[in-house]
Amino acid sequence: MESSNESSLANLYLNDSIWSTNYAAKRPAEERRNYDFRQGGGDAVSSFPVNDLKYDFDNDNVKYSGFGSQAGTGLNGGFNKGVYSSPSLSFNSYSKRVGFGNNVVVNGKVNEGGRNNEEEYGGKFGGEKNNKGNNEESDNKDSNCESKGAENLKRQLFGKNLRLYRAAQRGDWKTAEKFFDKNREETKAIVNANLETVLHVAVGTGKANDFVKKLLELLPNETLAQKNDVGETALHSAAMVGNTEAAVMLVNRNPDLLYITNYGFRLPVQLAAIYGHKDTLVYLISMSKQNLEHSPFEGQLGVRLLTSVIASEMFDVALELVEKYPDLARSRRADGYSALTTIAEMNSVFPSGESFGWWKSFIYSRIPLKLSTLKASHSSSVVDGDIENVTCDDPPYQTSSLFLIICGGNVPEVRIYALERYRTFRDKKLMHGQALQLLKSLCRRLESLPESEASIIYSRAIILAANFGIHEVVEIILDMFPAALNNVDPDNGRNVFLIAARNRFENVFNLIYQMSDRKHQFCDIADYQNNNLMHLCAKLAPPHKLNIVPGAALQMQRELQWFKEMEKFVRPSRRIWTNSDNETPRMLFTKEHQELKAQGERWMKDTSNSCTIAASLIATVMFAAAFTVPGGIITETGIPIFLDQFPFILFAISDAISLFTSITSLLMFLSILTSRYAEEDFLYVLPKRLGIGLFTLFISITFMMAAFSATLYLVFRGKEAWLLTPVAVLACLPVTSFMLLQFPLLVDLIYSTYGPGILGKKSDLLLY
Repeated sequence: MESSNESSLANLYLNDSIWSTNYAAKRPAEERRNYDFRQGGGDAVSSFPVNDLKYDFDNDNVKYSGFGSQAGTGLNGGFNKGVYSSPSLSFNSYSKRVGFGNNVVVNGKVNEGGRNNEEEYGGKFGGEKNNKGNNEESDNKDSNCESKGAENLKRQLFGKNLRLYRAAQRGDWKTAEKFFDKNREETKAIVNANLETVLHVAVGTGKANDFVKKLLELLPNETLAQKNDVGETALHSAAMVGNTEAAVMLVNRNPDLLYITNYGFRLPVQLAAIYGHKDTLVYLISMSKQNLEHSPFEGQLGVRLLTSVIASEMFDVALELVEKYPDLARSRRADGYSALTTIAEMNSVFPSGESFGWWKSFIYSRIPLKLSTLKASHSSSVVDGDIENVTCDDPPYQTSSLFLIICGGNVPEVRIYALERYRTFRDKKLMHGQALQLLKSLCRRLESLPESEASIIYSRAIILAANFGIHEVVEIILDMFPAALNNVDPDNGRNVFLIAARNRFENVFNLIYQMSDRKHQFCDIADYQNNNLMHLCAKLAPPHKLNIVPGAALQMQRELQWFKEMEKFVRPSRRIWTNSDNETPRMLFTKEHQELKAQGERWMKDTSNSCTIAASLIATVMFAAAFTVPGGIITETGIPIFLDQFPFILFAISDAISLFTSITSLLMFLSILTSRYAEEDFLYVLPKRLGIGLFTLFISITFMMAAFSATLYLVFRGKEAWLLTPVAVLACLPVTSFMLLQFPLLVDLIYSTYGPGILGKKSDLLLY
């Protein structure tokens, strides 16, 4: 029976729905741990030595020693968070190479002696079906003991604490107080499978701060540092959920909590940054000190804090940290990342990451943005001193009033919505300004480093920024560190311009137009596969860049524009240069764009066929209308009856314009259908014909409706005048529909064919 009890304790799975709402499920994956309840406790899979954890589970009023019959045998409580959809508790037999023939038996895996724990105990543990072992009678007996032992241990560990757990979640102090009156040690009891105490749970709810306040009156200071299964104290819990009030109470009682790391080597202040709780973050930073062990402002902890703050887009806090602790900007994490490389891959926090329409761009450009010197305060700032920061003032009266009048007039609901939209744009512009200011501040801190050290940081940052298409980062780094232009991506040997050409980042590539004549020496190079600029643009663009352009034909045109533009930066001899696959740029372009060319041809023909039908119908109707004038004619003379009236003149002119433009449109679409569809035709010939065809078709539809409306006016103006108003309104419907459905395509056609183009000089700032 002793062996049966051991096997029953070795596999215990509790129904965990009672703690499924625990906030701990949000923890990062790398902080999920299995723990061995051996003598002294320990982290079964921690990357840190067990002795360094300085935490003994057996010394916190939870005695797990004594389970099992073998010497040195403990319990491996596999408390994994987030591994299953519903967290579960499983105790698996553990042996530290003592007993069981020096074998480690864990979860049915083969032990060191070549045996399996199924063999050790005669079958699998905890399975849904009975497993065959030495004999059936032994299996049945083990199964019964296992079920009974599991239920007993369940009641022993958590049964009596279930109500206490629920009380902490609900903030029910009266219920909890009854437990504490009976046994004061219950204040430190573990209440769930995450090894969390009542304090962890109450703080983690974020809504039971009265409960926390009363509980703290019963707890000694040292117990506030009690950790859960991932090494987190209650202050970590407060930081993760943004419970600033609880954080204040905990720090006031035990300031040392600020410097306790979890098993992922993270301080509470870093968790507040990771989860984006700015108020809690600012408070914890203000209470933390420098020159202490595990200070959040030094070494790896410091740079990890700064990168976490930047990743959470709290740039005002990051600016103050950089100003107060400039060494953080010069440091790197163990994985090589720095503050500069972190912001270099955040394209959404810069203006280039936004895709505003024309009206959004107009509003964005009208929002005032200025530099101002803000006096830091305890409530809104992290450190003392004057800090240059970027702020957006409240909208000035003229700007905000004009915006509200245009958007909403005097309708209160619309005005409120318009003001909210204005504030959204203002917040975006503020974030963009602060990100740029932080970027410049980080680069200035690198200037004090030796070139050999600074280049390690900015070289990685500029390559990352080029790969993400963030031209602001590339421009600022090149302005401060011109030598960064020599850096290449170690994976493929491409510099920033080769990367921009391959990924079709026109904003990054346009920086080349701001350079001196030396720009050609940086463009006339090749990557590790011997691809030059023309080769890289001969490859098909990434899908997300192609999809920006509507229609396969215009996508083909955009690809040709890039390819032709690269010829300006490549020496004539390089235009027929072969890469490592023995392909010239033209050969590669033809091979890569075969499918897109075929799609463009089909798209052009389908569009032309549809528009040809419409143009033919309009031409037929307008031609017939010219000989069946409204009101008829005088029989003796053949002169129209309404010849002297203005509506008739309007009808005649509209009919003629509609007829002529529809025939022109028909001819344009017919020429598209009979085109040869060579690659070069997609650059100018086909888009030009399609643009003329769509424009003349739109004109013909507009004047056809004008002629129809004039006819109805002549017929009904004296008798059924009430019909004229709805007719005039409905006459606008076809024209409006065409504008909404086809006019955007026409605008794109005209802009891409006759516009300034996407490539060219966009700034007067001279680079290198």
